[in-house]
Amino acid sequence: MDKQAKTAKESFVVMTELVLPNDTNTFGNLMGGRLMYWMDIAAALAAMKHCGAPVVTASVDNISFENPIKLGNVVHIEAKVTRAFNSSMEVHLRVWGEDAIHQYKYKSNEAYYTFVALDPNGNPRPVAPLLPESEEEKRLFDGALRRRQLRLVLGGKMKPEDATELKALFQ
Repeated sequence: MDKQAKTAKESFVVMTELVLPNDTNTFGNLMGGRLMYWMDIAAALAAMKHCGAPVVTASVDNISFENPIKLGNVVHIEAKVTRAFNSSMEVHLRVWGEDAIHQYKYKSNEAYYTFVALDPNGNPRPVAPLLPESEEEKRLFDGALRRRQLRLVLGGKMKPEDATELKALFQ
């Protein structure tokens, strides 16, 4: 079944949450695990919008927390598909904190999640290709193959010598 290509903006999702006392650690900062949970939901929604099917998380890339999000602040999670492979999709997330009282937004972190689309029997199913439009989307699309190969090598699913895109960076 040949699927029609979709654009990144068609998968774009913004999820917004308010940081409440139960979401914070003893320093009054949003707990990293809670943020990762919210990020997983936002990324899954973007992947589902792209493929029109249920999805499961396959991997989460390195997440570095640049700025803490404080109790009472708002969290904005932006997610969109950056590239689709056979049955998997890479989703890029950007997370912003917002102090609504003092009226400013700040970057918290960003990450890449990978999802696999499932058919009704729970098996991987093909997904539509992604057609990048903007310069940023093209940059993320081009880098997705290198990130995928790195994930596969680190996960033991690809031999380092077979990671041609990665090797090209060092030759």
